[in-house]
Amino acid sequence: MGRFMSEEYKLVVENLYKIFGPKPKEAMHLVKQGWHKDDILAKTGHTVGVQDANFAIRPGEIFVVMGLSGSGKSTLVRMLNRLIEPTSGSVKIDGRDITRMSKNELIQMRRSDMSMVFQSFALMPHKTVIDNAAFGLEASGVPREKRRARSKEALEAVGLGAWLNSYPHELSGGMKQRVGLARALATDPAILLMDEAFSALDPLIRTEMQDELIELQQRDQRTVVFISHDLDEAMRIGDRIAMMEGGRVVQVGTPEEIVSNPADDYVKSFFYGVDVSQVFAAGDIATNKQVTVIQRPGVDVSAALARLREHDREFGIVVDRNRAFQGIVSAEGLNRAKDSGGEDRWSAAFEEGVQSVPRDKPLNEVMGLVADSRWPVPVVDGEGRYVGSISKTALLQTLNKAG
Repeated sequence: MGRFMSEEYKLVVENLYKIFGPKPKEAMHLVKQGWHKDDILAKTGHTVGVQDANFAIRPGEIFVVMGLSGSGKSTLVRMLNRLIEPTSGSVKIDGRDITRMSKNELIQMRRSDMSMVFQSFALMPHKTVIDNAAFGLEASGVPREKRRARSKEALEAVGLGAWLNSYPHELSGGMKQRVGLARALATDPAILLMDEAFSALDPLIRTEMQDELIELQQRDQRTVVFISHDLDEAMRIGDRIAMMEGGRVVQVGTPEEIVSNPADDYVKSFFYGVDVSQVFAAGDIATNKQVTVIQRPGVDVSAALARLREHDREFGIVVDRNRAFQGIVSAEGLNRAKDSGGEDRWSAAFEEGVQSVPRDKPLNEVMGLVADSRWPVPVVDGEGRYVGSISKTALLQTLNKAG
């Protein structure tokens, strides 16, 4: 019985192993006894490429597999479409185990359900851009007009609509990789495998391609498995990240979870010097430690002032009955409003210039506001409801915790 039984998953990997060598069963026996891969190599000459990988990927997710060279990430991704045959374990797509598929079923799955983008552009120099993009469809026997129409659509999606009849030698490196991406998209796959797809590009073009991938996901969500050794890339594009070491998947989590709670020193070593302000959002560090006052009939500024005094706080967060954020009041402002004698004493009590921030706003865009604010910066959800606030202390603790 599998550990991932929920129908919410698109791709499920369970107990997946790959051992390279002529007698993998002999090596598997030693793996199960707890032998280290180096000792297995010395004794049997077999290499443990992937060892007991387990994870599940949701539809529409960008799932990044990262690790150092030799960690097993490229072997792992090639087992997902059986370019490399697993030694044991299962890879299920929509509940179908590809390790049990016949050759014809496997070919059909690769043509219709799963496409792959490699680091090398692998374009044919004698073919035009549109014919390069159509190559996979051509191999599947799709009629010429239909495949050219689908390829044109895919090329337009990656910003190459004006280059359909150009040849690869006329394109920059970034444009060539866009053709490779369009070729994968032309078959309209549910799952896109990307093995170090942007590694050969210079940094600026690489960032553009990452942005392009995220934009494509917003338009037409696919399940993307993205192999990378680059921490910044994983953080920018990954909904979740699987960290690999020595053939093992040592941790799976969101960028925030992995930065905040690395599973071991290997994972922690990746984040030395990482800029957490680009990883966390405002909602990740907002707390509910501030005094809140519910503005409703029968509750006036005197009651709010009493609450602040009771908790020895200078500022209070005012919300309505639905927790919609209304503003911030201070003890000084409440005293001033109480003495004003006006009918709407709440209006007189609110601090001016208060800015709330959405919970998904990147922390690096919030830091200046927190630093310059006299009060904790309120954080709200998409409906304007108060979810917490960020104090200077909480911000400094977050930055300090991440080193």
